[in-house]
Amino acid sequence: MTRVEGLLRELAPQVLGALVRRYGQFDACEDAVQEAMLAAADQWEVADLPDSPRAWLTAVASRKLVDAVRGDAARRRREETAAALAGLHPNAVATEEVSGEDDSLALLMLCCHPAVTPASQVALTLRAVGGLTTAEIAAAYLVPEATMAPRISRAKQQIRAAGARFELPQAPERSERLAVVLHVLYLVFNEGYTASSGDDLMRPDLAVEAIRLARMLHRLLPDDSEVAGLLALMLLTDARRAARTDADGRLVPLAEQDRSGWNSELIAEGSALVDAALAHPPVGPYQLQAAIAALHDEALDPADTDWQQIAALYAVLEHIAPNPVVTLNRAVAVAMLDGPAAGLRLLTTLDDSPLARQHRLPAVRAHLLERAGDRDGARAQYRLAAERTASTQERHYLLAKSDAL
Repeated sequence: MTRVEGLLRELAPQVLGALVRRYGQFDACEDAVQEAMLAAADQWEVADLPDSPRAWLTAVASRKLVDAVRGDAARRRREETAAALAGLHPNAVATEEVSGEDDSLALLMLCCHPAVTPASQVALTLRAVGGLTTAEIAAAYLVPEATMAPRISRAKQQIRAAGARFELPQAPERSERLAVVLHVLYLVFNEGYTASSGDDLMRPDLAVEAIRLARMLHRLLPDDSEVAGLLALMLLTDARRAARTDADGRLVPLAEQDRSGWNSELIAEGSALVDAALAHPPVGPYQLQAAIAALHDEALDPADTDWQQIAALYAVLEHIAPNPVVTLNRAVAVAMLDGPAAGLRLLTTLDDSPLARQHRLPAVRAHLLERAGDRDGARAQYRLAAERTASTQERHYLLAKSDAL
């Protein structure tokens, strides 16, 4: 990412927040900010940055908004009102400082409004808060731009139809909305760290963007332990990224990774965050997952991994936030402690869960069957998992494991 791209993505939520607070009409403001960012990307690459990049973007986006209102015949009678609201001569330069952090948080909350579907919350957050273009989001999720654009448009229409206001919700709605924001960032990071489909195992741009947004959220809410826990989880997980694939891009499982390739700075930062977060109860799911990630990262050798503590943390996590994926991971930890048979028994509780139709359950079952010495059973489960995954690299890995048996 270039210096200009990084600056634009940092300024996007601040400028959009200022426009929405001033004019309302989230969808029109968001379109105007996107156009202003595209103009800045073209002009700032070949010239020095303006004295106040935020003011420059605010001025251009305001003009784009006014032009859009003027160009709409159905709104022609509102032209003078819109121009007056803008307060800008076509050649004027905005001088007001854009309101920053509270607007960014309110914008995140707005993108994660309950009227918007989860998939659209992710897309709208990446576009409005992350500053990604529709084409970039579509490419990241391997869908045509013509598919992604209506999804984002519908999300903005849903927000407008719900009568959502650009302000921070009051408690307890604020806590509920924050939980959705954290989940959206978690989904974005997971898709970047392990792509659900496509030829590449990872999409680092999405993982990096999720971490950037999590850092921003942590700056806005430094005392929220779950925000700190999510950021720590991302950092501790992303620290292993360079060792997850070999020179040919093929998957390297955790136990076989060259740990000297792990990012020690991210591990130190993530560990410090999770230690501080755990010191301020109540303990939430992201803090627990971060603590588990820290135990993996702190083991200099796979044999040094504290599986007893990891299994205990998964048991606590399963109690406070029951989830089939948590049970799946706990089965692995239990197998490392008490043997593969114990892990396999725990997996049987997932046979009626949504995981039964996905690739992860047979993949873990195959691994435990292999450890138990059931080569035929393991081979069949590896092949079943390979048939179900949409990730090319995961499929290659699973078929290679099957062939090796």
